[in-house]
Amino acid sequence: MTTGPRLLVFGDSLSFHGPEGGCPADEPRLWPNVAARALGGSADLVAGIGWTARDVWWSLTGDPRVWADLHTADVVVLAVGSMDTLPSPLPTYLRTGLRYLRPDGLRRVTRRAYLAAQPRLSVALRGRPAVLPPRLTARYLRTSVDALRVLRPSLPIVGWLPSVHRAPSYGYVHAARAETERRIAAWAAGAGVPLLDLPSVVGGHVLGGHGNADGMHWGWAGHAAVGEAMAGLIAPLLTRPGAPTPLPGTAAT
Repeated sequence: MTTGPRLLVFGDSLSFHGPEGGCPADEPRLWPNVAARALGGSADLVAGIGWTARDVWWSLTGDPRVWADLHTADVVVLAVGSMDTLPSPLPTYLRTGLRYLRPDGLRRVTRRAYLAAQPRLSVALRGRPAVLPPRLTARYLRTSVDALRVLRPSLPIVGWLPSVHRAPSYGYVHAARAETERRIAAWAAGAGVPLLDLPSVVGGHVLGGHGNADGMHWGWAGHAAVGEAMAGLIAPLLTRPGAPTPLPGTAAT
């Protein structure tokens, strides 16, 4: 039984997709598990395809499993922000609403047409609008951390800067990433949230074509590098006197 620190990781598909697609959360080669293992602990992953900083906030406020996990977490990792930066030629509510179209034939035809048009539209619109505007990414991260600190004042919280991609499905366009990175970095500096410089860790892996064929997700070498780097970021936070503090009425693990 693992008795070390418990990582509560909020993520997007970068946290559970490997070189050939999605994996179960307990796949040992995924970076959250690599990081947890390096720290002698375990990881709980709360994630979804395309998740943004806004989804973290919705999860914190609406998922009772997360409320339970917060009782025993020793560190929270906000591993989101990358999907926020992707081009979204259709507004998010329309793009995500395609799955609800009926009959099934209409849904399939409409989805195929959108996926075919997405690369060209991403180029034509120069990567705008993004899935989530940079100011909203920073805002949802801020509100999430503020809420966590009300519940667990000394709970360590870390994040990261958005990843890079070479995805043909987005026309190789990534115009919003730089501004989102700037906003996240500025917020984190003021909030005292350490950040992993994700592009410096995995950028060469992705841009060199060593990851998933989709040009966005990582191979196992990328997951290993990110997991080890994240463990290095977290380790000093777990040795600070008095950290972490459990929720009132619960026992420390």
